[in-house]
Amino acid sequence: MFVAWRDLRFARGRFLLIGSVVALITVLVGFLAGLTGGLAAQNVSAVLALPGDRLVLQQPSGGQPSFSTSRIGREARADWRASAGVERAVPVGILQGRAVAGADADADAGSGSGSGSGAGSGRAPVPEPGSAVGVALFGLPASDDGAVARFAPGRDGDVGLSAGAAHDLGVRAGDRIEIAGATFTVATVGGDLWYSHTPVVTMTPAAWSQADRRLGGDGEPTALAVTGKPDWAAVADRTHTSAATPIGSLTALETFRSEIGSLGLMIVMLFGVSALVVGAFFTVWTMQRAGDVAVLKALGASTPSLVRDALGQALVVLVLGIGVGTALVVGLGALAGGALPFLLSPLTTLVPGAAMALLGLAGAAVALRTVTVADPLTALGSNR
Repeated sequence: MFVAWRDLRFARGRFLLIGSVVALITVLVGFLAGLTGGLAAQNVSAVLALPGDRLVLQQPSGGQPSFSTSRIGREARADWRASAGVERAVPVGILQGRAVAGADADADAGSGSGSGSGAGSGRAPVPEPGSAVGVALFGLPASDDGAVARFAPGRDGDVGLSAGAAHDLGVRAGDRIEIAGATFTVATVGGDLWYSHTPVVTMTPAAWSQADRRLGGDGEPTALAVTGKPDWAAVADRTHTSAATPIGSLTALETFRSEIGSLGLMIVMLFGVSALVVGAFFTVWTMQRAGDVAVLKALGASTPSLVRDALGQALVVLVLGIGVGTALVVGLGALAGGALPFLLSPLTTLVPGAAMALLGLAGAAVALRTVTVADPLTALGSNR
């Protein structure tokens, strides 16, 4: 690394430019990864928080399971519960609808929630009386298994609101809201859970079934959350259903597939651009150093030592550039978190940074042909 350090000190402007470009690409990749993670969380966080080892959905003939069309009938539910190895099969109803909070609901309850703020947080003004908010209605029994079930209500006349639903409706525990023409009391306000970019409202299975019928459905649950170790494939085939882990079932959300597919493609393209840019910079650098490398070879330097020197120099530039870019992502992500669905975690900061370093080194390695083929005779003037 002796030559590499001297070159870094001598050509500070050149490597500052390379490091700046690497930092900028890291910011682009990291910010897009954080935005993708935030959008994904607002799409599927409630599904991942459901109880059970696997989620059972209706398997259409010749098609892919979908949360929007799945219905688990009584016979299929009974078959799953009676299957060997099944410890528990919890029916889960999922329906997108609208909730209303306003003067009428407050008058029925006598709670005067119009003076409160979202979930008691004071983050935003209360909506106008009678304003409707799109919500995801989850019908399931209350239990300690899964974040969604933990704030599910115990009575048919109650509902549990996620933090986002309580904020958007401008209500708190004890207030009244209207869903599908029926009035409910807010029993609890739970975590920040979302389904297809709408905040979650939990209901009892009976209340959910009635709401589904009022909205034109058949009242049958959407899925089964199954716990145990049955022969998943055999039972699923017998009941014409599919059984997948919560993560594996995310492909049954159409919005998730389209959204993650497009954003993931952009991230992959940015990774490819980063490898090309870094490789192009180091290609030019090695071409300019061809004479110096030939002199070093004439003095006895081995090709592996020169390759290590060049890759070490590239690694220093990449680490500094990626470090600055990651710090900017963390800072900008913390600022944008209040206005955008941005997920700040090691998955959206450290993982893209590590991938950038590996791709950058790969690009720099491609540019090392000038080092490996440099002729010592060039330094001795044989071509003059």
